[in-house]
Amino acid sequence: MKKTLFDKLWENHIVTGDEGKPQLLYIDLHLVHEVTSPQAFEGLRLSNRSVRRPDLTFATMDHNVPTENQLVITDLIAKQQMDTLRNNCLEFSIPLADITDEEQGIVHVIGPELGLTQPGKTIVCGDSHTSTHGAFGALAFGIGTSEVEHVLATQTLWQVKAKSMGVRLTGVLPKGVYAKDIILHLLATYGVSMGTGYVIEFYGETITNMSMEERMTLCNMAIEGGAKAGLIAPDQTTFEYLKNRKYTFDSYDESLIEWKKLFTDKGATFDKEIVVDVSTLAPYVTWGTNPGMGVKIDGILPKIKDENDERAYEYMGLTPEITPSDIPVQHVFIGSCTNSRLSDLEEAANYLKGKKVKPTVRALVVPGSKQVRNAAMKKGLHHIFIEAGFEWREAGCSMCLAMNPDQVPSGEHCASTSNRNFEGRQGKGARTHLVSPVMAAAAAVHGHFIDIRKEQVNETITYA
Repeated sequence: MKKTLFDKLWENHIVTGDEGKPQLLYIDLHLVHEVTSPQAFEGLRLSNRSVRRPDLTFATMDHNVPTENQLVITDLIAKQQMDTLRNNCLEFSIPLADITDEEQGIVHVIGPELGLTQPGKTIVCGDSHTSTHGAFGALAFGIGTSEVEHVLATQTLWQVKAKSMGVRLTGVLPKGVYAKDIILHLLATYGVSMGTGYVIEFYGETITNMSMEERMTLCNMAIEGGAKAGLIAPDQTTFEYLKNRKYTFDSYDESLIEWKKLFTDKGATFDKEIVVDVSTLAPYVTWGTNPGMGVKIDGILPKIKDENDERAYEYMGLTPEITPSDIPVQHVFIGSCTNSRLSDLEEAANYLKGKKVKPTVRALVVPGSKQVRNAAMKKGLHHIFIEAGFEWREAGCSMCLAMNPDQVPSGEHCASTSNRNFEGRQGKGARTHLVSPVMAAAAAVHGHFIDIRKEQVNETITYA
């Protein structure tokens, strides 16, 4: 019987349970952060349970962490959550990338860069964007707090198998169009419920030619289409990325034999399939209050078709049939688990070299991890950002969500490389527009959105 990659991953992890009903899956890696774990650890104490596999659990601090001065935490709830995580990890012998640790960063950035994320694994975390790790051929998805406790106690999780969807990407991305634009196009075209009830596998020649960091952007936002998870079969690009990582170094050769078995069989069928020719795509900008409310930079904002549109326009302070270039931008955020990796920063810096942020714009660049930050500084990227007028910050989730000091004031517009533009996501009354890193950088310079395809972008940088 021909099987999809999803079929193989699922079947390899069934502990018990009948097909079509909830099945108990073994979990290979449990990632933990400070926001969704306190109640789960307290539940263990109340039940007099221990963590079954501390060695398969890894924690970091990211959501609440200040990025201007990480050691100055003025929010008492945030401080309590971080202190609680530190104490829980100490009590239950769980590895922790603490604020001062060189491995600290956004959970979905440090997992891959440390080699914790590997093909064939089941990976869970109390965070919806756990789908990011599917870029490595892992079955990765977010879980709720009660499920966090269940995994801590048993290293297993009850799940009903989802259906499978194939998204085949063909063609070559035009200059100025990125992985972020592909996923925004899918959401704008097929809606934020396109993947409900499915695990999506992205494949095709476009995927083959993508870096791991681009693939992670796609899988990161599969959840925004309602999917349980996003998947990409591991290939030589994956294997090269994982070579010599901290947690793959000793077992790489042996693991590689198994990783190479992870692919969708020729002749296997998906329950649903979508085909997209990426050569026809353009840079996207979201205008509304969910990631599916987006248009091409050379398009116009749509007419109001229902109450959701009407409410979105009212919240965003916009009107139909204007162009994205008509939208004023007062804030720019380059960061988040979607677009805060080294290549994202390099793309933005390529554009910003020799340019200046408009005086009316506040612009932040927040690396996704300390390792990303150090690598960027080694290349001199921080000099380019600072000279352009960006604030160069420490690693953390930052302005992606309003759980830390980096927030957008009410009524003001932010060009953001993050994954969600919900009401209040970046602060009470904040108006968020999702874009690629280069589109965000250009908005910082111009004070509004522009078509980056029409501007000269530096092909190479002589780093300081």
